[in-house]
Amino acid sequence: MTDVTGAPADVLHTLFHSDQGGHEQVVLCQDRATGLKAVIAIHSTALGPALGGTRFYPYATEAEAVADALNLARGMSYKNAMAGLDHGGGKAVIIGDPDRDKSEELLLAYGRMVASLGGRYVTACDVGTYVADMDVVARECRWTTGRSPENGGAGDSSVLTAYGVYQGMRASAQHLWGDPSLRGRKVGVAGVGKVGHHLVRHLLDEGAEVVVTDVRAEAVQRILDQHPGVTAVADTDALVRTEGLDIYAPCALGGALNDLSVSALTATVVCGAANNQLAHPGVEKDLADRGILYAPDYVVNAGGVIQVADELHGFDFERCKAKASRIFDTTLAIFARAKEDGIPPAAAADRIAEQRMAEARASRAAG
Repeated sequence: MTDVTGAPADVLHTLFHSDQGGHEQVVLCQDRATGLKAVIAIHSTALGPALGGTRFYPYATEAEAVADALNLARGMSYKNAMAGLDHGGGKAVIIGDPDRDKSEELLLAYGRMVASLGGRYVTACDVGTYVADMDVVARECRWTTGRSPENGGAGDSSVLTAYGVYQGMRASAQHLWGDPSLRGRKVGVAGVGKVGHHLVRHLLDEGAEVVVTDVRAEAVQRILDQHPGVTAVADTDALVRTEGLDIYAPCALGGALNDLSVSALTATVVCGAANNQLAHPGVEKDLADRGILYAPDYVVNAGGVIQVADELHGFDFERCKAKASRIFDTTLAIFARAKEDGIPPAAAADRIAEQRMAEARASRAAG
């Protein structure tokens, strides 16, 4: 079923009528000369200009790309609110295979599309885009972060993303076991790419026992070569079933927590870097019913967005690291709110974020 524009009706229903909608603006971008097809979704500017990365991904359909942009943009509003940033939430997706379709001309065309929004949306890296890509986009758009230090940027944001997840794990340990130390804890990391390999180093430095998996054999081998004490398992299914696991850290793509993985999970804490870990509504309750403590993904993985936001004001790594350290306190506050309200931590985080956005809208309306 389609609407009068020919777009799938369920996409527009999501945008205008569902609880997952409420976005302020969605822009469909096309540049036929370069093959650019992109979607820019701005969920909220209540706290300031929307900030979120650009994902370059070979979506099966345009409708799937729009739906992903809507979902990711909404998540960025909550992430930025919980990180204490003066930014709303936005996200962009470029439809295509980055290994085959990405070109300098396409990225420049994309930069012009972002620039046309006049600063309502600030872009950065995400899956399929990198620092070098943002350097190109920035040639056409000054509202670009995640650039290289040589071009006035902060460079790779995965360093602080991993550090924030590590702080979330420490807060989870404090809440559950009364001690933030991870020494002797067995941690399973699913995905040891841009963020995951930094997280492994933090865990090993503190004396944790680490088990890893990744769909890319070369990524696993790099970890094993660098850290001989790490153990690898065949896949995520094997990882979630690993005996004696204390913490499970999903650090790849979203949807890692579903009916099957939650029912098989041996860990008592879930805290990872992946976005949108809950495959569908209700998974957070399933985790709570099994006595598994869930550290909301968009809270603990906010180190990267803290870094790219700081770049807009002249990047200072130590200032950013100090802000990312506060993820420890924010995570503890969420657990306390969840206990007080009798709800899962994911719902508690949403309530706190929604309260901050509502207060900002009310303040703006009052003048």
